[in-house]
Amino acid sequence: MTPWMRKIHKWIGLLIGLQLVLWMSSGFVMSLLDAEKVRGREFRAPAPAKQPWPSDVVAVGPLLASARDQAAAVTTGWLLDRPVYRLTGEKSTVLIDARNGERVELDALLARRLAQASYTGTGTARPAQLVEPSLETRAHEGKVWRVAFADGQDTTVYLSQQGDVLEHRNSTWRLFDVFWMLHIMDYTGRENFNNPLVVTAAVGGFWLALSGIWLLFTSFSPAEFIPKRWRSTRVLMVHAPDGSRLRSLRAHSGDTVFVALAQQGLQLPSNCGGGQTCGLCEVRVRGSAPDATAADRALISPPRIEAGCRLACNLKLDRNLDVEVKGGAELGTVKEAEVERVRALSPFLREVVLRPKGKPGPEYRPGAYIQIHVPAYRMAKHQIETPQEHHSAWAGLHLPAQWSSGSLLRRSYSLSTPVQQADGRLTLLVRFCHGKHSGGKNHPPGKGSAFVFGLKAGDRLQYSGPFGEFAIQHGQREKVFIGGGAGMAPLRAMILDLLESGATETIHFWYGARTAAEAPYVEEMQALAERHENFHWQLVLSEERGAELPAGMVHDVVREQLLKSHPDLQGCDFYLCGPPVMLTVTRTMLRELGVSDDHVAFDDFKI
Repeated sequence: MTPWMRKIHKWIGLLIGLQLVLWMSSGFVMSLLDAEKVRGREFRAPAPAKQPWPSDVVAVGPLLASARDQAAAVTTGWLLDRPVYRLTGEKSTVLIDARNGERVELDALLARRLAQASYTGTGTARPAQLVEPSLETRAHEGKVWRVAFADGQDTTVYLSQQGDVLEHRNSTWRLFDVFWMLHIMDYTGRENFNNPLVVTAAVGGFWLALSGIWLLFTSFSPAEFIPKRWRSTRVLMVHAPDGSRLRSLRAHSGDTVFVALAQQGLQLPSNCGGGQTCGLCEVRVRGSAPDATAADRALISPPRIEAGCRLACNLKLDRNLDVEVKGGAELGTVKEAEVERVRALSPFLREVVLRPKGKPGPEYRPGAYIQIHVPAYRMAKHQIETPQEHHSAWAGLHLPAQWSSGSLLRRSYSLSTPVQQADGRLTLLVRFCHGKHSGGKNHPPGKGSAFVFGLKAGDRLQYSGPFGEFAIQHGQREKVFIGGGAGMAPLRAMILDLLESGATETIHFWYGARTAAEAPYVEEMQALAERHENFHWQLVLSEERGAELPAGMVHDVVREQLLKSHPDLQGCDFYLCGPPVMLTVTRTMLRELGVSDDHVAFDDFKI
């Protein structure tokens, strides 16, 4: 449940966070606006002094008797310098001139004069208009007279059909009204402070607080609040997949296997630093494994769960444990390599060739990956050298002048060339994680990719590995490779290895890129397809339309142009590598077509 709760908490937090920003910013803007202008008092004339009621008025009794509608109330007042009776009935109010007893009709000329009398500014009054109710007169019912004034505030005076000045509105009030709407979340009437949206936001904020507290406590174990010297210790036996024992160590109760191994120099592969999101730190518990958590079930397949596999970052040492770790002795080994060359394949993809210290063994097979140790560093953007033809693409990035990383990181990169064909070199394909393409400013790049992009020939670095279980299943079964982005690396290594070894089965490679300029090794793949009759290459572009290349998402295109008409999908093996979203939709597509998961291999670093 925790991964789902985190996702829900994240998205609801984003929505509530946006609304909190609107509440705060709208309240701030409203506090800056002139209150007198907002209330319409800047150019509003003060109420006239009370005048004595004249003695030469007609009696009200005959007026009531002659009224067409029965009056429920009679009041006296002034209309400019004219005394009037207001006869209020159930449906309307009638104005009667108190001196001559004649009915007074409020026309456009009189409405304009009344508006001018209530206005002290220098603006010129425009003709009066009888208008329907609007947001500016929402507190009043029925039609009203509208008189606009040509001044710097775009003042508008509204009067009732009985001559009462209802509102003075201006541009300051209108600006205030927009932010008031955002503040109370009433986007229609702009006056209901208890509308459903506000109530929903309040309930969402309350749920966000409760779920945040719940996630906080689930992120820790009670043992973490107890000093280590007061905690008992547990024995952790670490084995390689072949059964050989790597080491035995003692760790404090309550620590995770991930932390316990790291403290002893055995750093499990991880791109999330033990955050239960990448799934790379998988270990297998020997004997009786503890119940799988929600994070385990989200990142490990059911058969592996049944086999005792768990996430090391989520596996607590509440008893003595025996675990098998992938990579075996390689986990504790730090290796060195020198950068031999760096080549830009596209604006944001580079081939980095490393010359390791020592000859690579058979464990450096196609599909394996190494983890580059990224030290603490500080870098300026001018340190990343780019070819002239890529300057325009880099000019569109909003990168800060410099950025830094304050701690040791590890980043995973697959081998893109079989080491035997690279004379023992390690060839990596690195994508620059630059954040936003446009909009926003000074967006820092990925710490790992920025470090690797800044490498130059002669630089030295450290790495661990190789790791991974992504590998070719040799045999005569037809093979379909589907990739995108930096997923080109392991798929290319596998294809080169197959073709070099003389494989005769049919091999397809469908690769998706946004534009042709972002696709690496295109000419090489085309040359391989011309040289080997059993190899078929197809580039798919999602954001560029060309007559010679299919357009769309790679999984959609391969489905329509190959898989739907394929006579024997059950006789194919599929190899997938690319962005997580591409992997998810492609695996779903294969299941819908009836392809068994046993014939689908994929590499997913969750980055």
